[in-house]
Amino acid sequence: MSMMTLADFELLRSDELRRIIDENIERDPLQVALDRHIPHASLVATQIKYLQRARHKLPQMYAARCIIPSLAFEQSSSEECAWRKPIEGGSVLDLTCGLGIDTLSLAKRFRRVVAVERNGVLAEIVRYNLSLLGVGNVTVVTASAEEYVAECCDHFDWVYIDPDRRSDTGRKLVRVEDCSPDVVALMPRLCEIASRIAVKLSPLFDCEEAFRVWSPAEVEVVSLGGECKEVNVYTHADKDVVRAVAIGCGECSFERAAMQMQPTAETFKEGDWRYLVMPDVALQKARVAVAAMSPYGSIWSNNGYLFCRERPAEGILGRVYAIDSIERYRPKELKRALRGLGVEISKRDTSLSVDGARKALGVRAGGDVHLALTSIESENWVIRLKSLPLQRDEEKR
Repeated sequence: MSMMTLADFELLRSDELRRIIDENIERDPLQVALDRHIPHASLVATQIKYLQRARHKLPQMYAARCIIPSLAFEQSSSEECAWRKPIEGGSVLDLTCGLGIDTLSLAKRFRRVVAVERNGVLAEIVRYNLSLLGVGNVTVVTASAEEYVAECCDHFDWVYIDPDRRSDTGRKLVRVEDCSPDVVALMPRLCEIASRIAVKLSPLFDCEEAFRVWSPAEVEVVSLGGECKEVNVYTHADKDVVRAVAIGCGECSFERAAMQMQPTAETFKEGDWRYLVMPDVALQKARVAVAAMSPYGSIWSNNGYLFCRERPAEGILGRVYAIDSIERYRPKELKRALRGLGVEISKRDTSLSVDGARKALGVRAGGDVHLALTSIESENWVIRLKSLPLQRDEEKR
């Protein structure tokens, strides 16, 4: 996936190509690419393709018909994740501008933003896009993070940094020291030019490792639509705090010790439970599912399900189901009852695989039957689930 050239950028900002893109925005990009009546059809088609992809991920950029380079789009945050970062103040230095999604959100919460982008063409694109969006308080500097930090004579309330987590060959990097720029190596200098530092990390990054590198700090795990999107670190905190954020659902914070909270000691009994909760992935990743869920029922692991005797209050960070039945996982016996049916299978905290279980039970994917697999007290269990209406809908009836 190649980076856009300066010549491409100049063409895409022309009135003619902007008009053509807007007129063809709903068309199949492949049809556009093959349309002989469209000048620079391949370039136009690629822009239409990425604008269509940006409709939900980057709605503001889509609405303004911003220029979106393919590589920068694939590596960018979504606007929903960018907008919820809890930092604000007078000035902020964004050391890794990229496509400028985080820069755009920072511009709404800080009076002054300096955004640093090492790729000259991408820096020009960001300047142009910000003008389309009516943003006037951002200065985009073309330089590497290392160059800018070495020569910086300014002071900022915050430094925000989202290091490149891809190697030159495209391999995903997890260790923060391997990313570009090396935030750990830059930290002494960053602490000289800013009061606090915010670091966005891979969703694969380990929360305990974040505390090892930056303590005391706030470490935040963010999920969207049931998928872990990022791990953020906010330095110079008063104490170590871990926070799980499920965008659109809620969030909860704990002191670091909650990550080591022991699961329930209650014995698991098949007939005791009426509801099952699948904790949000942010709770799992932050290792605080036990701390967050224990007040509602019994949970045997940070990676497991919550079992309840009463329905949890609305707002719990997880999906709630009614339990139809619970039994030990005996595939031969289950196969007689389920064979040939469409079955949705979920799993938590078990070595059983979804594909393996589906094969052993002789069922196909999809359908109205929903099974949850888990392992508790060294035994595999299968729980048959029923979907529930929202509690406010129940109250209306």
